[in-house]
Amino acid sequence: MDPQTPRPGMPPDPALAGAVTIDDVRRAASVLDARANRTPVMTSRRLDELAGGRVHLKCENFQRVGAFKFRGAFNALARLEPEARRQGVLAYSSGNHAQAVALAGAELGVAAVIVMPDNAPGVKLRATRAYLEAAPAGSAVVTYDPATTVREELGARIAGERGLTIIPPYDHPDVIAGQGTAALELFEAVGELDWLFVCCGGGGLLSGCATVARAVCPGCRVVGVEPELGDDATRSFAAGTLQTVTNPATIADGARTPCLGRYTFAIVRERVDQMVVVSEGELARWTLFCLERLRMVVEPSGALGLAGAVRVGRSDPRAISGRRVGVIVSGGNLDLGMIDELRRLAGE
Repeated sequence: MDPQTPRPGMPPDPALAGAVTIDDVRRAASVLDARANRTPVMTSRRLDELAGGRVHLKCENFQRVGAFKFRGAFNALARLEPEARRQGVLAYSSGNHAQAVALAGAELGVAAVIVMPDNAPGVKLRATRAYLEAAPAGSAVVTYDPATTVREELGARIAGERGLTIIPPYDHPDVIAGQGTAALELFEAVGELDWLFVCCGGGGLLSGCATVARAVCPGCRVVGVEPELGDDATRSFAAGTLQTVTNPATIADGARTPCLGRYTFAIVRERVDQMVVVSEGELARWTLFCLERLRMVVEPSGALGLAGAVRVGRSDPRAISGRRVGVIVSGGNLDLGMIDELRRLAGE
């Protein structure tokens, strides 16, 4: 199950795309039944006017831990072999996957070591530590300086020393299948869609959602959305070879990943129709729009899909006009200390 480490310039391996199917997503949905929140789908007439279509927001900001990440983390831990559960797990994350593994570990009785950058949003760091208070002995947060340390290397060293199973934030079939349950619920709730916009960091959510769309609504156009400052997946999609980025200075901390993974690159290339990028100003404006107009707390990474939908709708009004549009709002862990910075970036 564990492919080689991704390397710049490599092509996607089509065989890896088959590691996640709609049946895997449906199995994950059974695992998550009564564990994950079935998050609401919201609409807004004002948003429809701005985007040009009928927009359905799948609100994963109301998911447990405040983000879709709980789906993949719980599915992956629940499917561990008994010995791996006894030994414990390790995860590395800027925040949402960290919280998700911590909570899943606490609920399933699995010790979890969480590797987080020391500049992770305070709200996410505090929440992760709080979840670990209910986890088995040996659970802890380990912080590092992202300017001098590669988190994957640090995580591999700690996992090797302690015999822990690594649960990566996106490049794992069980994680991808769990994330795809968000789209499965969306299609079950609203029926067929013409467009589906999904944020992209490492590509786990995008891969899972694209897998679902291809199976249950093949006419739906699936679009991945990245920040301009962290556009590695968009460049990889266009070039057909893996591109990378180093510590991008985007406010979308969930999209600061260095590159797509082996599984996610293969799935994105096979099942996603288009990639778009949005500016920091757009991210800030739509994060504030959610807060002020929709009365909904959304973090910048969570607003990526919405920003992408509006950008596509405005660049080609005929493409989305009158169409049914799905958007995955991926998370709501907004550090309220960012509000002034968001207003500055939005030009207010």
